[in-house]
Amino acid sequence: MKDRLKQAAGNWELYVMVLPLVAFFFVFHYIPIYGVQIAFKDFMPSLGIWGSPWVGLKHFERFFNMHYAGRLIWNTLSISLYSLVAGFPAPIILALAFNEIKDGKFKRFVQTVTYAPNFISTVVIVGMIIAFLSPSTGVINHFLDLIGINRHHFMQDPRWFRHIYVLSGIWQSTGWGTIIYLAALSGVDTQLHEAATIDGATRLQRMWYINLPVLVPTMVILLIMNFGGIMSVGFEKAFLLQNPLNMQTSDIIATFTYRTGLLEGQYSYSAAIGLFNSVINSVMLLAVNWISAKYTDTSLL
Repeated sequence: MKDRLKQAAGNWELYVMVLPLVAFFFVFHYIPIYGVQIAFKDFMPSLGIWGSPWVGLKHFERFFNMHYAGRLIWNTLSISLYSLVAGFPAPIILALAFNEIKDGKFKRFVQTVTYAPNFISTVVIVGMIIAFLSPSTGVINHFLDLIGINRHHFMQDPRWFRHIYVLSGIWQSTGWGTIIYLAALSGVDTQLHEAATIDGATRLQRMWYINLPVLVPTMVILLIMNFGGIMSVGFEKAFLLQNPLNMQTSDIIATFTYRTGLLEGQYSYSAAIGLFNSVINSVMLLAVNWISAKYTDTSLL
């Protein structure tokens, strides 16, 4: 114990550096947990959290008895799973491709182009999407018209909302996601590639048998973390892309919670829905982490 304290004292600078991050999580993630209890009360601002009457699981029962509960859960889950299945392999493939580019200038240019969308705000991204998909002036509909296909009102068609949301998200985040995988690939021993080349291995074989196994632990960790947010679809983009005509597929738990909590003032009801959402995420995180630890020896804990 004394040795550990001496070691910690010898590295006090590192603890000072991490202190702001710890303070941030404590203030904005742990202290607000105190307010979760309003999900089990009929919260009234005039009475405060402690003074509001306790109602138990009333708000949870109300949500699950509503006809729209299944639709909200399905919309949230389907968008999240679609994003995971379509988006998770994209940065891996791009990182493997970047790793094979030998021309330094061309590689830096392509990386800059793919990283850039990550720094564009969600509001601007949504504005670009709406402009590109406009039935009258959008470049997508101009192209469809050019090849003889009728123009389509993409933003008003509920069937297209998931595709628009997911594909635009892949375009925006894939380049930035490659950074972690490129960092992992930088640790590959070049002698392995040299030996494989001498043995007659093709570039594709070297990628499959040397580079890809190095990425597996990183892939597993990121997959676990993604499953931990399986019910957390980004509110901002969904809300900004939402309109009365595509509500059938665009209305997710986050947007519904915003309407009921902030616009309608049903604080306890919205808190109950948000708590349910968080519990599902926590259960999924622990379950996938346990499965990973059991079968791959890689986990968060």
